[in-house]
Amino acid sequence: MSRNSWNKPSTRTHYFMLPNEIFSLNLSAGELAIYAYLLYLENRKTHECYPSYKTIGAAVGISSRNTVKKYVDMLEEKRLITTCPTKLSTAYGLRNGNLLYHIEPIILAIQYRDYIAKQRIEAEHERLQVRRILQRQHRMNVNWRARLERRNTN
Repeated sequence: MSRNSWNKPSTRTHYFMLPNEIFSLNLSAGELAIYAYLLYLENRKTHECYPSYKTIGAAVGISSRNTVKKYVDMLEEKRLITTCPTKLSTAYGLRNGNLLYHIEPIILAIQYRDYIAKQRIEAEHERLQVRRILQRQHRMNVNWRARLERRNTN
């Protein structure tokens, strides 16, 4: 083995890439683990996969189905994934299947995060403006009352 063999590209194909930008989205450990697992499972052409909550939980070490669902909902809220319910055809008829997960481009999640941050800043700015107006009106009312009292005492 050569001294510089560590920096040669791997010939192994059993890996997946996690975008660096994912760390700028402030994901919790559970969200990050589930997102990474979904990326691991995704079809590279369709960007879809369909594991059950039980399968996801077993893979990432979360025993509660509700906790897995909570993290999936949070990933969906952050626009990292979209889900779609599926139906399963059995001899007894149709029944609910696993969710179909579609991994969205990371740029959509970043743009959504920035949009939400901008909305929060604008809302805070508006609150501050209203507060200043109310304080100004309050000072004017106090001054007006003081003038009236002075007139009445004279």
